Amino acid sequence: MLPPAFAAQMSMCLGPEEAEALCHALGHTSPPVSLRLNPRKATAALTAEMEELRPVAWCPAGRYLPQRPSFTLDPRFHAGAYYVQEASSMFVEQAWHTITRHDNMMPRRVLDLCAAPGGKSTLWRSLLPDDTLLVANEPMRQRAQILAENLTKWGHPATIVTSAYPEEFSGMHHFFDIIATDVPCSGEGMFRKDEQAREEWSPEAVVACAGRQWQILCDIWPALRPGGWLVYSTCTFNRSEDEEMVERVCRELGAEVVEIAVRPEWGIMGHYHFYPHHAEGEGFYLALLRKHSSADALSDASWKQGGNAKRGRESKSPAVKNASQVAGWLADSNAYRIFRPSATHLAAIRKDFADDAALIASKVRTLTAGILLAEEKGPKLIPQHALALSIARAEGAFPVAPLDRTTALAYLRREAITLSPDVPRGFVIVAYEHLPLGFVNNLGTRANNLYPDPWKIKTRAEA
Repeated sequence: MLPPAFAAQMSMCLGPEEAEALCHALGHTSPPVSLRLNPRKATAALTAEMEELRPVAWCPAGRYLPQRPSFTLDPRFHAGAYYVQEASSMFVEQAWHTITRHDNMMPRRVLDLCAAPGGKSTLWRSLLPDDTLLVANEPMRQRAQILAENLTKWGHPATIVTSAYPEEFSGMHHFFDIIATDVPCSGEGMFRKDEQAREEWSPEAVVACAGRQWQILCDIWPALRPGGWLVYSTCTFNRSEDEEMVERVCRELGAEVVEIAVRPEWGIMGHYHFYPHHAEGEGFYLALLRKHSSADALSDASWKQGGNAKRGRESKSPAVKNASQVAGWLADSNAYRIFRPSATHLAAIRKDFADDAALIASKVRTLTAGILLAEEKGPKLIPQHALALSIARAEGAFPVAPLDRTTALAYLRREAITLSPDVPRGFVIVAYEHLPLGFVNNLGTRANNLYPDPWKIKTRAEA
């Protein structure tokens, strides 16, 4: 049952026939299941398997599945080889391509403001150049931990995960080139799979959400550089949270809407709505805006001088004990600075991001930055899970032991496993289908499982 006031609202917005078709789709059809490959981890076997599936038209790495499998029981999911993402939200890729066509300068810093659980952040990370820093933020701390987990599995080192409210970024004046705001909304696009979203919807909730969205945009606007890009999105259909909000940003904050090229067969309506009776996906809306350069703002030229002039500079930092040893675990150790995120941990950040990371950490709560490498326990260095999953890890830094599916699932449940007698003792990376899953400490007779306890799977039924 859909809220009657919602049906009436859609009838006014779309017309009776379109509204009836939309409500029928929301009430009588199931959302499609889709995933997106990690281009830096997808093996030849997995890529070949995905080639047999229907592609998501607006995202080449996306695929539709005929039914929903148990992703929890697929070790490749835990290795970060793919992300289960709703197809419509993959349209972010087309916004990115539009930005690159219009802007003659590659972005230096990108903020995904409301990023949990991480679908759009992992997509941004796959699209962005390696020398662009992605800051993925989630205000709610529990959800921020999930975001950090998913980005750790994705494995790209040029990533920082923060947990802050939008106003905390406002002091970072003109710091970001792109800010993606998948703002909290009334959730109309979730009606097909979330009964709570239907129950909690009301016209008053729409008004409240629109007010909250406007406050978020006002709070974050100073952090976007003149000429920078705002990617605004919701999972709702009404104009108050979509077109009218975009129009208000343009009118009151100073921006213009930039067209995104779409194909008629994609079924995308207007600028840019994914209605489930036209496009194969959930309800989604996205608009791409470019911030004006005003008289009291930095010009693009002065921004380049003031912001980009720091690029490539390496400020001095005190020597870190054990830095040379852990740096040897990275494929390009000279490109990284070793630092301490805590008294007992060592991490690595690319040198050209080090100053940015320090500034961000001074302004907002930072959960992860770069790659967490090791924990110091007395004289011992315990390699960390993020290193095993990182695409920046040096091949040969640790022995790798292949696991069959049954043993891989036992490892992911954080059970003790036994490795082949020919596997060296000490810290070993275990892998499934050539995809690293994490570390064990191989004692010979058994292997101590070092998989993070909060991440362990609890499902035991085999699919």
